[in-house]
Amino acid sequence: MKILLTGGAGYIGSHTYAELCAAGHEAVIVDNFSNSSPLVLERLQSITGKPVLFHEADVCDGAAMDGIFAARAFDAVIHFAGFKAVGESVEKPLSYYRNNLDSALALCERMQAHGVRRLVFSSSATVYDASCHPPLDETMKTGCVNPYGWTKYMIERILMDTAAANPGWGVALLRYFNPIGAHGSGTIGEDPAGTPNNLMPFITQVASGMREKLTIFGGNYPTPDGTGIRDYIHVVDLAKGHAAACEYLKTHPGVETFNLGTGTGCSVLEVVKAFERVTGVHIPYTMEDRRAGDLPVSYANTDKAQKMLGWKAEKSLDEMCRDAWRWQKQNPFGYRQV
Repeated sequence: MKILLTGGAGYIGSHTYAELCAAGHEAVIVDNFSNSSPLVLERLQSITGKPVLFHEADVCDGAAMDGIFAARAFDAVIHFAGFKAVGESVEKPLSYYRNNLDSALALCERMQAHGVRRLVFSSSATVYDASCHPPLDETMKTGCVNPYGWTKYMIERILMDTAAANPGWGVALLRYFNPIGAHGSGTIGEDPAGTPNNLMPFITQVASGMREKLTIFGGNYPTPDGTGIRDYIHVVDLAKGHAAACEYLKTHPGVETFNLGTGTGCSVLEVVKAFERVTGVHIPYTMEDRRAGDLPVSYANTDKAQKMLGWKAEKSLDEMCRDAWRWQKQNPFGYRQV
């Protein structure tokens, strides 16, 4: 298949590009580098052994996207492009609604104009209502607690309505849980700007000496060790889920929603202890107050993805920690040249 990846130079997009190429697909990246680095392209070339097919453009630029669609007969699109920091979305809601909704609408319009009808959307477990009890399955109530989550929810609705009005469309809504880890080569990985919003890059930066200690938000949750429980999934397993979704859409029109997680919850302290065990590096930490909107426990029911996509997460928490640490050691400043 010929597959366009919007935002394909980002953390999840770059790993998906590598997995698509490994599976024999022709993948093409479009990215404006607003939250990624051009160096990713060099790293992907070293992984795949061939030049990266790439266009530098904003998905909202209709003329640029028309040129990209006209140049290649795409079989499907995977839409990663969008702002993604929960905390920032609370501070800058208008920016998030404008960017994320506009890019999705613009992309769908260009797909419609060029006869491309298969779309895999990068959604999130944040669309599930806080009242839902884990394991979370795709039939459960939706409802969000921050603008980032609401943009994902709204785009899901846009895609559902588009597919309902255009029966030839096939859409896979992939609700991610908590991706961590990095490519086994250590050449691509998560590269947060400023203070990390996610647990694993914070841990690896503490381990490397860039930060003094880890801050754990909430040590008094109703969980075995008092810290929040989440479903952490290796980013390579997540990437393979996108490849499986593209294959599924070849023969299945309409809209389907799939959770992508391991189906197992791990507490923050369990992740810290696993990292210390596999790396031999001690992680000092302090406990702070809970953050507003954080849930005590969240993990996925992945039965639907296993049954319909033939996909299942395979990598262990130890592998996630080991690969994240390899990336950090080889790239202490991420993709920035220091």
